[in-house]
Amino acid sequence: MIKYEIIIYWSKKDQAFIAEIPELAGCSAHGHTHEEALKNAKEAIELWIETAKEFNDPIPEPKGERLMFA
Repeated sequence: MIKYEIIIYWSKKDQAFIAEIPELAGCSAHGHTHEEALKNAKEAIELWIETAKEFNDPIPEPKGERLMFA
Protein backbone atom coordinates (compact mmCIF):
# COMPACT_ATOMS: atom_id res chain seq x y z
CA MET A 1 0.00 0.00 0.00
CA ILE A 2 1.29 3.44 -0.97
CA LYS A 3 1.37 5.77 2.04
CA TYR A 4 3.18 8.74 0.54
CA GLU A 5 1.36 11.99 -0.10
CA ILE A 6 0.44 12.47 -3.77
CA ILE A 7 -0.55 15.93 -4.97
CA ILE A 8 -2.42 15.99 -8.28
CA TYR A 9 -3.17 19.16 -10.22
CA TRP A 10 -4.00 20.20 -13.77
CA SER A 11 -1.13 21.76 -15.73
CA LYS A 12 -2.44 24.11 -18.40
CA LYS A 13 1.06 24.33 -19.87
CA ASP A 14 1.42 20.54 -20.21
CA GLN A 15 -2.29 19.87 -20.85
CA ALA A 16 -2.10 16.98 -18.39
CA PHE A 17 -2.68 16.13 -14.75
CA ILE A 18 0.60 16.25 -12.81
CA ALA A 19 1.14 14.04 -9.76
CA GLU A 20 3.93 15.05 -7.40
CA ILE A 21 5.22 13.04 -4.46
CA PRO A 22 6.89 15.69 -2.28
CA GLU A 23 8.46 13.26 0.19
CA LEU A 24 10.48 11.54 -2.58
CA ALA A 25 12.81 14.02 -4.24
CA GLY A 26 12.20 14.31 -7.97
CA CYS A 27 9.39 11.75 -7.97
CA SER A 28 6.44 12.75 -10.15
CA ALA A 29 4.20 11.47 -12.93
CA HIS A 30 1.46 12.69 -15.23
CA GLY A 31 -1.62 11.47 -17.05
CA HIS A 32 -4.47 12.55 -19.31
CA THR A 33 -6.93 11.93 -16.48
CA HIS A 34 -6.77 12.27 -12.70
CA GLU A 35 -6.99 8.48 -12.39
CA GLU A 36 -4.18 7.91 -14.90
CA ALA A 37 -1.94 10.40 -13.09
CA LEU A 38 -2.59 8.59 -9.79
CA LYS A 39 -1.87 5.18 -11.32
CA ASN A 40 1.36 6.48 -12.86
CA ALA A 41 2.35 8.14 -9.56
CA LYS A 42 2.02 4.81 -7.74
CA GLU A 43 4.27 3.18 -10.34
CA ALA A 44 6.75 6.06 -10.03
CA ILE A 45 6.88 5.59 -6.25
CA GLU A 46 7.63 1.89 -6.64
CA LEU A 47 10.40 2.61 -9.16
CA TRP A 48 11.83 5.39 -6.97
CA ILE A 49 12.04 3.02 -3.99
CA GLU A 50 13.54 0.17 -6.08
CA THR A 51 16.22 2.54 -7.40
CA ALA A 52 16.99 3.89 -3.92
CA LYS A 53 17.43 0.33 -2.63
CA GLU A 54 19.68 -0.54 -5.57
CA PHE A 55 22.00 2.37 -4.74
CA ASN A 56 21.66 2.01 -0.95
CA ASP A 57 20.12 5.48 -0.74
CA PRO A 58 17.92 6.35 2.24
CA ILE A 59 14.18 5.94 1.77
CA PRO A 60 12.12 8.46 3.73
CA GLU A 61 9.32 7.15 5.90
CA PRO A 62 5.89 8.44 4.87
CA LYS A 63 4.97 11.39 7.08
CA GLY A 64 1.32 10.44 7.30
CA GLU A 65 -1.34 12.84 8.45
CA ARG A 66 -0.66 16.55 8.29
CA LEU A 67 -1.51 18.86 11.12
CA MET A 68 -2.85 22.21 9.99
CA PHE A 69 -2.84 25.23 12.25
CA ALA A 70 -4.64 28.51 11.52
